[in-house]
Amino acid sequence: MNINDMKREIRPPRERRPVTIESPCILVCSIDRRTGHCFGCGRTSAEITNWLAYSAAERRAIMDELPARMGEIERKPRRITKRQRLALERDEG
Repeated sequence: MNINDMKREIRPPRERRPVTIESPCILVCSIDRRTGHCFGCGRTSAEITNWLAYSAAERRAIMDELPARMGEIERKPRRITKRQRLALERDEG
């Protein structure tokens, strides 16, 4: 088998499994200039950028800090997102 034959070799597609990654994102993406935290989720822009590179334990540690961070933000998001509304309805129902 030469190199040209190898290029023509048909390989079966790899099985792709969906990957679920826990995220605090509520699709309200704007950074508070005073604290450096996102108004929607409380993460820093660096944490948002690197979120997929973090291990599950690193993401969990950051998420544990978010409630305290959200209390430091001066301006709250102006609107409720669809994701928030669905979560509220799910929790109430």
